[in-house]
Amino acid sequence: MLVVGGAGAFGGRLVAGLIGTTDFDVIVAGRDLRRAERRVAEVGSARARALRLDTATASAEELRATGAFVVIDAAGPFQGADYRLARAAIDAGLHYVDLADARDFVAGFPLLDPAARAAGVVALTGASSIPALSHAVLDHLTAGWHRIETIEIAISPGNRNSPRGLSVIQAILSYAGKPVRVFVGGAWIRQPGWGWPIRRDMPGLGKRWLSLCETPDLDLVPARFAPCQAAIFRAGLELSSMHWGLSLGGLLVRARLLPSLLPFARLFRWLAERLKGFGSDRGSMVVEVAGIDAAGIPARAAWSLVAEAGDGPAVPTLPALAVARALADGSLSQAGAGPCVGMLTLDAMEREFAPYRITTRIMTSATMRPSPFQQLLGDAFARLPEPLRGLHALSTDVVAEGRSDIAAAKGFLPWLICRLSGLPAAGRDVPVTVAFHVDGQGGEFWRRRFAGRRYASGFSVGTDGHAGLLCERFFPFVFFHSLTASPEGLRWDLMAWRLLWLPLPRWMMPPTVCFESADGNRFVFDINVRFPIIGQLIHYRGWLERK
Repeated sequence: MLVVGGAGAFGGRLVAGLIGTTDFDVIVAGRDLRRAERRVAEVGSARARALRLDTATASAEELRATGAFVVIDAAGPFQGADYRLARAAIDAGLHYVDLADARDFVAGFPLLDPAARAAGVVALTGASSIPALSHAVLDHLTAGWHRIETIEIAISPGNRNSPRGLSVIQAILSYAGKPVRVFVGGAWIRQPGWGWPIRRDMPGLGKRWLSLCETPDLDLVPARFAPCQAAIFRAGLELSSMHWGLSLGGLLVRARLLPSLLPFARLFRWLAERLKGFGSDRGSMVVEVAGIDAAGIPARAAWSLVAEAGDGPAVPTLPALAVARALADGSLSQAGAGPCVGMLTLDAMEREFAPYRITTRIMTSATMRPSPFQQLLGDAFARLPEPLRGLHALSTDVVAEGRSDIAAAKGFLPWLICRLSGLPAAGRDVPVTVAFHVDGQGGEFWRRRFAGRRYASGFSVGTDGHAGLLCERFFPFVFFHSLTASPEGLRWDLMAWRLLWLPLPRWMMPPTVCFESADGNRFVFDINVRFPIIGQLIHYRGWLERK
């Protein structure tokens, strides 16, 4: 096995896995021979040797001379990279595998398919956490399903052991603040890279911040699984200061004050090294899917992985290890070039987890927590009209549509508040769409669209001093509501609020009143928001029906 970048953050772990769990001879290759030799010394095996190899000039003859059976590219970054090494491997008659996470690189890789078929070799890109592992999980979770509504993938590494190689940081900075094309609400839209932040519960870790990332799965998941509503990939940094620092940097790109954050890669790396001792060494990955299962019943399923004691960075290398093993034993032999999806089962990949402190589990609708409304209202939940119970007791994602009449205050300040927050503009009989996303951990996320205006917020059960209240995160604010259920409907009363983590005084708090009721099968809403001094801000009422 020839591992290019075998002395790097991920390549080094792949080399250790190959030496420790297989009988393969391993060549650790890279531009810096001394670094490769140090890695070989660390491995301490006679089956490993070092080789100087520059991917920018590598030829078929050079690769063939190594005597390798498979070329594995773990160097990166793959953003903006060409296919020189892959072409050279194919021309040399060698199998090729890489750990690419770059959207454009993976999307263009099938161009090599004719050459790979002609050479009789397998060439696979993205043999990593995404798309290889994520798609193996989705294949397993959705086997036999009739329809898929939403898919969400999230990764949150631990800070202490998070890879800090320059190529890793460059990969993230390449899209931070730039428009990312993503399938949401049944349509393709653009959102800022490392934007669209949410705070969600990562099983086994607690709540962490996540933001939109540009990855191959944003294309491959819609193409392979055809979700009706959404396919989202998010990732996050464990330390809030690092996560939001990168987000703020992205704002400079969004505002076109900077063309890119890439020139600051070494600075970001230096800062990351200074914060290396904070946080934890525990990371997690989650893959969630909602839709109609094989029995024709609305369903939700989630697979989660927790890596303990610094073993998280090994996860992106394990799919490549499984592929190398399959190429060697002949179970993977169909010649051609393309993304590493649908090639190996989830069981085959999870067998590679055995030497590590990695645990996984699968949750289904039957084992997931009830909605925050059910948790807070308890027995009183049954008093609500049926349309309210239907939308507040979801086990899978749902989209509802309707109409609304909106009265908004005049004046510059009310207009500015509504505009910046995405609250709807004044109008009559305005079309409304609300996408309800449940996370399976007792939380929900609502994406609302009033004609051309969009805004979103997340809901969970309040904790500590806000126990018994509904927590609504409407960035950058956090609101805490009391809920009162009756046969007439559900009343929300705002009791406290914060700006991020800073409690705000009650005298400044907008006395917001929300009342939900029913009109036949329709879910009816009436929301009135006022501010001290400013007065009336917005009052909108309308109805929704599930699609």
